[in-house]
Amino acid sequence: MNITWMGTNTLLFEAAGQRILFDPFVELTGASNPNTLDDFLDEKIIFITHGHFDHLFFVPTLLEEGDPTVFCTKTPAETIAKNTDFTDSVVLIRPGMEIPIGDVRVKAYQGRHIVFDRKLIGETLNPVRILKYIRNIPFLLYANQSFKENGETLCYELKAEGKRVLIPGSLALDDDENYPQSADLLILPYQGNNDLLACADRVIGRLMPKRILLSHFDNAFPPVSRDVDTRPLRKMMKEKYPGIQVVKPTAGKPVHL
Repeated sequence: MNITWMGTNTLLFEAAGQRILFDPFVELTGASNPNTLDDFLDEKIIFITHGHFDHLFFVPTLLEEGDPTVFCTKTPAETIAKNTDFTDSVVLIRPGMEIPIGDVRVKAYQGRHIVFDRKLIGETLNPVRILKYIRNIPFLLYANQSFKENGETLCYELKAEGKRVLIPGSLALDDDENYPQSADLLILPYQGNNDLLACADRVIGRLMPKRILLSHFDNAFPPVSRDVDTRPLRKMMKEKYPGIQVVKPTAGKPVHL
């Protein structure tokens, strides 16, 4: 199984002869990992973890210009329908469902979105950064209002080639969900709160994966996002979870599992 992080929370899984894309997003001007819509147009299977713009915004265009089947919950499906008439290949899913993609199995679990805090917003959206990335502001204002999460964040489990991967849509878990333990790999979306170490610790301690691949740590939609320093996380992992390897991927470079 090969996993390619493509910036933000965009991940391409290649396993058992299948290609499965999660949360495609084209990063904005000034972002850490610039990409284009062409990077996603050939993909036929897309899963969405939740409806925020950095996970969903370009899906309507992909439906119009490509030929994917898109799996998502109710709110993202409604958002897609507001932005395109090409909705015949949008498949509604809900927690508890398992979707077969050839010999790959993708199961949806109820997730939860990380809570944004005011301090982080204030530090990130300072006047200097706003002026530097002013051209992105109109898009961000529109997209943030139009693309809602609505409490529907999912965590996916992907099973293929004897491996299990957990893919949370955000750095939080639902209190009542029974998640699989000891996955071969946990995708850890590392952004969105001023106390990321505590948020990550709660997720890792509950799931206890064998290995971690970081995502969402880059500056994908400035000035709202920023590059996150992952060194404190690595330090915590060595001290508290020395048996769990943490991989910080390079955008576009596959990681083999």
